[in-house]
Amino acid sequence: MKKEIETLISSFKDRLSPTIIEKAMNEIPTTVSKKDAEEIMNLILKATVKAKVAPGECVGLVSAESIGEPGTQMTLNTFHFAGVAEMNVTVGLPRLIEIFDARKTIKTPMMEIYLKEGHSSLEQVKTFAKKIKETLLAEVLSDVSVDILDQKVSLQINEEAAKSYGHDTAQILKLLKTKLKTFSTSQGESSNEIELTMKSAKTDNLKELHGVKGKLMKIKIHGMKGIKQVLPVERSGQYVILTSGCNLKEVLELDEVDSLRTSTNDLYEIEKVLGIEATRNAIIEETVKVIEAQGLNIDIRHIMLVADIMCVTGVLKGITRFGVVKEKSSVLARASFETPVKHMFTSAMAGEVDKLQSVVENVMINQPVPVGTGLPSLITKMK
Repeated sequence: MKKEIETLISSFKDRLSPTIIEKAMNEIPTTVSKKDAEEIMNLILKATVKAKVAPGECVGLVSAESIGEPGTQMTLNTFHFAGVAEMNVTVGLPRLIEIFDARKTIKTPMMEIYLKEGHSSLEQVKTFAKKIKETLLAEVLSDVSVDILDQKVSLQINEEAAKSYGHDTAQILKLLKTKLKTFSTSQGESSNEIELTMKSAKTDNLKELHGVKGKLMKIKIHGMKGIKQVLPVERSGQYVILTSGCNLKEVLELDEVDSLRTSTNDLYEIEKVLGIEATRNAIIEETVKVIEAQGLNIDIRHIMLVADIMCVTGVLKGITRFGVVKEKSSVLARASFETPVKHMFTSAMAGEVDKLQSVVENVMINQPVPVGTGLPSLITKMK
């Protein structure tokens, strides 16, 4: 009986996708009769055909309306994590605009870092969070004094703060030797003091001497570049590290990180590290996250269509005049979006031809659009 059911399901291979066939093989019980199995397969086929888009359907317009209408009900606020400086998350309409415009610099870049089994206890998570947080020299300094006469800078290290990041004065001294080329570094009178002396005693050096204080404050002594703040939180019985700022490439290289679940909200970072397919998934996930947080509901197929359009060329492009609009083959469609005169002149000089195959250009010249009932043409034999 089992063989008979499998043969029946296999006979639908030319009409159903391999995924549906595989699911039917796994989920239809082998104990059912051949007649019932055939009825189930016919119902699946009917549902599949019904789910398909009708030829000539304006999917782009429907998606635009489906995303645009709930977008008008979104809030414009930024979510803040209580008690943690710099930990803000852009939500609502501003975040949706960031995603669809494919902004290179987003307001609140962040990561969600998951650790592997055996590294996910609270103490291990806290230790890991401290390890990746970018620590600047300013955080371990107790005092900085500039001696203009002798052209010297004296640094007082807060040894307790330095120790909490696994550093001491000697290590910081060694680091400064590589970072400051115009200064000679040496141990000061006390064990926690570092002296910086200008190598050449010229009067022009005064400007650099004054500027060195700001430069010193920004020197990284520990952690990963870009990760400004860390916050371990508990979700469904396990700890996740939320970060302000991101550095996906370096984080994924660490052994204790679960690379399958760790993610960032920076689309360009994902494209650079994981590729265009991962970026497409990230666009869908980030958009769904924003919409659900607002208590709204948009069919995922509309979001998938937008994500496909943004990634179809193999490079992430925003829904802007510099992104997907620039890629349109129609001159009139490009001109209808923004800067029409520029597009008209450029196209005229290049001798471009518009075949009027889409909606916008046909509306502009007042003829039926090639969608829906405007798609088929009627050919008659004239007497």
